[in-house]
Amino acid sequence: ENMKLAELIKEYDERFNHILGYRRMTSWINHFNHTNYKQKRVHLVMKKLGIRAVIRKKKKKYIFSKPETIAENKLGRDFYATAPNEKWATDVTEFKYGTGDDEKKGKIYLSVILDLCGKRPVAVEYSDHNDNPLVLNTFDKAIAANPGVTPLFHSDRGYQYTSRAFHHKLEQAGMTQSMSRVARCIDNGPMEGFWGIMKREMYYGKKYKTKDELIKAIEDYIDYYTNKRVQRKLCVLTPQEYYEKQLLLVA
Repeated sequence: ENMKLAELIKEYDERFNHILGYRRMTSWINHFNHTNYKQKRVHLVMKKLGIRAVIRKKKKKYIFSKPETIAENKLGRDFYATAPNEKWATDVTEFKYGTGDDEKKGKIYLSVILDLCGKRPVAVEYSDHNDNPLVLNTFDKAIAANPGVTPLFHSDRGYQYTSRAFHHKLEQAGMTQSMSRVARCIDNGPMEGFWGIMKREMYYGKKYKTKDELIKAIEDYIDYYTNKRVQRKLCVLTPQEYYEKQLLLVA
């Protein structure tokens, strides 16, 4: 259990640029991973890892990169959808592979679009690079599998989602764009929750030696989550079964 907690702490410390003290680290991990770790335990593991919040001095000549396009938070943390393809959310996360000195180490970036009606993965794409093509390819897959749908499309303010190229694709598809507010990751709570469940069930506490081994595990888990993992919130149905049932109701 401490190994799982240590992996979570290292991930959140890296993701949020070393700004989380043990109190906020405890709150954020518990919120997004549905856990109940105590502050004392998190504090002890952070000390063991040598992780602590870093207070940075303001740089005099820091140039902020200006996003090409931005959108207001039209989703407004209303994560409930009454029908399929009414609201989509998306995000990118990373997975590491290679565990020993004699093994090739690397990262895989996974991009997923979720339908908030049942949390069904609409499209999945992975790449060695967290870049525009990764996000654009994920969106193209989603459109190809669901032609003609026009959901509210929510994301954070990552540079891929604020690019003109991505905004143009949304306009062509007739979708309305929504973005989380600055430094408010909870505005994209469903994606954070999905990553937490996925990594807890197939990643934390496990070691993947090769890229192919990790990709196979990711693909197997997405299939399991979509087609085999029943959820009480979905009336003991899988996301795919719930999606198909809701389609019949709105037909």
